[in-house]
Amino acid sequence: MQTLAERVETGNVRIAVIGCGIGGMAAALALKRAGSDVTIFEKFEAARPLGAGLLLQPTGLWALRELGLADTAINVGARIKRLDGRTPAGRLLLDLDYERWRTGAFGLGIHRASLFSVLHDAIRAEEIPVALNEEITNIAAPWWPTLMSASGARFGPYDLVIIADGAHSALRSTLMPQARAPIYPWGALWTILPDRNGEFPDTLRQIYRGTQMMIGVLPIGRDPASAEMMPAVSFFWSIMRKDFDAWRRTPISEWKKDVARVWPEAESLLAPVSAHDEISAATYSDVRMKTWRNGRLLFLGDAAHGMSPQLGQGANLALIDAVLLADTLKRADRARESVEHALYAFERRRRAHVNYYLYASRWLTPFFQSNSRLASAFRNVAFPLARNLPFFPGFMMRTLVGVQRLSFRPFPVP
Repeated sequence: MQTLAERVETGNVRIAVIGCGIGGMAAALALKRAGSDVTIFEKFEAARPLGAGLLLQPTGLWALRELGLADTAINVGARIKRLDGRTPAGRLLLDLDYERWRTGAFGLGIHRASLFSVLHDAIRAEEIPVALNEEITNIAAPWWPTLMSASGARFGPYDLVIIADGAHSALRSTLMPQARAPIYPWGALWTILPDRNGEFPDTLRQIYRGTQMMIGVLPIGRDPASAEMMPAVSFFWSIMRKDFDAWRRTPISEWKKDVARVWPEAESLLAPVSAHDEISAATYSDVRMKTWRNGRLLFLGDAAHGMSPQLGQGANLALIDAVLLADTLKRADRARESVEHALYAFERRRRAHVNYYLYASRWLTPFFQSNSRLASAFRNVAFPLARNLPFFPGFMMRTLVGVQRLSFRPFPVP
């Protein structure tokens, strides 16, 4: 098998990235800067972001800093100092301050479209080609992969194919039939709203009524869809997927009253909402793969390890994947190792980190999104008490900022 170094020497290292989302663009950017010939394939006619606001943790910001994009993102986002989670009666369940982890640390609330633009501008600056309207439906010969498009076109062969087409990846079902990706019974309604009076600064705020209702407001900085570029927040409301249609049949005014009864402070925030189509529905998959590799194919980001949004780590893990993949390939180049060995080394390097958040997400989700009264009662008693235990606050902070792993050593963030 030809080594990566031998391919580098001939100047013919060709990499295809499937999916022009956060993980795909970050991987393409990191790999191009490492010296590879990279092409992105996107199934839509125009590359565009999907989703609302997201929270970049110090780990995700580290990855953006490695790509030279952290300052640009910070300029359009909102610094988040803490997470505040309460019951409707005001009982404090979660109180996580980034300063407790490290002086000067913060999260970054950012509109998904803003982060998309930061990465997409960098892709254009690097002149990385993006093949639009090319839905890749299958890949022939994983050890020397050729892409097959729905249009009938074939592309390749490539030295490496990165599959970053999201948690609902169609290619994962085709190429890795042993993988499982059940959709969570709970989803969310979300929308972007202006925070004209600055009532929701620097804190991710959440309200929990039992485990059946969770409302959240995340500051995301400037709204790129607003002509005034005014400060905005991402508003989300948990709901079971089976109840989406019933919600659409309910007058929007009645739903807003439900929100106000649980969280009166959010009433003025929702005042501009007048129709159901101003609010989007989101579903989430719990992706389970024994391996992310198949020959010279690698699944990355949510396509490899999509999870519940409860811990807010999806985008962060995808950005880290991208940076560490490029670094692992560089190491393989120096050691004159094959692409296959590099992918094996990459997966070993990432598993302890990613698996912690996969397991933690599955474990925590029922305490915030389920029909269990027992889980709600346990959470409301145990979480406040646990804040006073010697180890628990530090453990929760490491989990929040994204450095916890299934090992004694946390993920290293300089």
